[in-house]
Amino acid sequence: MWTWPNLVTAVRLLGIPLFCYLLLATQYYWQAAVVLAVGGGTDWVDGQLARHLNQVSKLGRLLDPFVDRLYILSSLLVLTFIGLLPWLFTLAVLLREAVMVSLVVVLRWHGFAPPQVHFLGKCATTVVFMSFPVLVLAGLVAEAAAWAKPLGWALAWWGLGLYWLAAAVYLRQAAGLIRSGRPEASVPA
Repeated sequence: MWTWPNLVTAVRLLGIPLFCYLLLATQYYWQAAVVLAVGGGTDWVDGQLARHLNQVSKLGRLLDPFVDRLYILSSLLVLTFIGLLPWLFTLAVLLREAVMVSLVVVLRWHGFAPPQVHFLGKCATTVVFMSFPVLVLAGLVAEAAAWAKPLGWALAWWGLGLYWLAAAVYLRQAAGLIRSGRPEASVPA
């Protein structure tokens, strides 16, 4: 349970309330953007450590995707609350998350494990993560707005498109599994 990868994930988890505090209760916007960027950017670190140190754990397999979702959802809601993201964008991301939760429930109902994360899904999450700190700078740091606004929105819309494309791939995989009618007990959750 107490492994280096799980420690990295726990530190990432602690970054969520720190980011929210810096953004909502202070004017340390650069620092809030850095905390968010580090939290999202180190998402791959815990997985790499787990594989290289042979410290893959059940807790890590559950905690890492939970922290990813929590980072995305908390950032999304806070940025929408302060007016940096439009509600339409937020609803599109939340709807995609609802589709994915429903997909996992349906797969479990049919006796299947959740689909394995694929490269497109990882890329989509990374691009969505990358857009948030850039949008913080674009909206709250005047000297960064000229470069951050076009970059942040390019990443946000590109990430949203990839997010939905990845969801379509997951849905296709799930439909194939359900049509096959035989759960694969060996597939890790």
